Amino acid sequence: MKRILFFMLLLPAGFFTCSAGVGPGGHAWVTRVAAFRKADILREASWAMRQKPVTITSTIATRSAGGRHDFYSEGDYWWPDPKNPDGPYIRRDGETNPENFVAHREAMIRFSTIVGDLAAAYLLTHDRKYVDLALKHIYAWFRDTATLMNPNLQYAQAIHGITTGRGIGIIDTIHLMEVAQAIYLFEQAGLIPPQGLAAIKSWFGDYIRWLMTSKNGQDEMNAKNNHGTCWDMQVASFAKVTGDTSVLNFCRDRYRKVLLPDQMAPNGSFPLEEARTKPYGYSLFNLDAMTTLCQILSDKTHDLWNYSTPDGRSIAQAVRYMYPYVKDKGSWPKPPDVMYWKYWPVAQPFLVFGAAAFDNEQYYTLWKSLDHDPSEPEIIRNLPIRHPLIWMWPNS
Repeated sequence: MKRILFFMLLLPAGFFTCSAGVGPGGHAWVTRVAAFRKADILREASWAMRQKPVTITSTIATRSAGGRHDFYSEGDYWWPDPKNPDGPYIRRDGETNPENFVAHREAMIRFSTIVGDLAAAYLLTHDRKYVDLALKHIYAWFRDTATLMNPNLQYAQAIHGITTGRGIGIIDTIHLMEVAQAIYLFEQAGLIPPQGLAAIKSWFGDYIRWLMTSKNGQDEMNAKNNHGTCWDMQVASFAKVTGDTSVLNFCRDRYRKVLLPDQMAPNGSFPLEEARTKPYGYSLFNLDAMTTLCQILSDKTHDLWNYSTPDGRSIAQAVRYMYPYVKDKGSWPKPPDVMYWKYWPVAQPFLVFGAAAFDNEQYYTLWKSLDHDPSEPEIIRNLPIRHPLIWMWPNS
């Protein structure tokens, strides 16, 4: 407690204002997370300060049907057909093809990591140098004509011989969410020049429109499993940047009327995720996404954390269901995942978000004990929230 009280004295003026996603324990939860992660945040920011912007234009995707500024990826579970090596690929659910093109994904994850590191360090120190460098990376992706990414995912998760891109590929931009959250925090602090801010908001506005109106976007929105959750989570995150309240309310309605009733069983599990060949990893992933959605969309007026469907399904129930299987993976009642089983769990964001929302010490203790710096690329790819402090910060 003495350490927490001392750390509170170091926080910037205005820290203790109202914020969403902080439960009965108040801002003490935010302060505890900041104190626990401070040394790691500053170490990670030191690395980030040495990085130069790298966007998707740095690597040409020769198999893409798009152009230099179009994001490209390939379907994870699709492989050459042994009976027809030059023909259309065939699907092997849960088994990642190591020959896939992943350079654009890697660039985006690196971008998210750098900006998240710098944003978290700025919150702890209020040193403007972190923001200035973050903006160089942000402008490279969203404003500078030589290096920017086009605001669509038309060519994501293509499949050789079958399609040049799919709605399912939209999940790849979950790694823009922490960038969007950093932008929101920088704007709230008045740290983004007007012209730069206008360009950023224009990019996200264009991407939201594509996500909501294109065939690929609508296909992903209507997906019944984690893909539908991640569509809603992304659109909500990006609409927060643009200040589009109508889109934010649309996402809230989908959470209440579609995601909870269609995806969650009465016991808090996600049957569609448990039916996959990686039931544990997918269950963790979908729960992380749903709790992040609650974190984004809850405010003084809208409390998704404590919302229940008429038959009693709620995010609190989902966290309660999954908690014992994170504490003791050996008790997991389904088969182990066909790949990456040994790497899960890590410091899942649903635990720290749930600790703050429900004032639950057990969730926080477990979160602290897990791996906060995973190195396996597939785990990182399925862990878009790696800087929970920037989501929990007051007025975030």
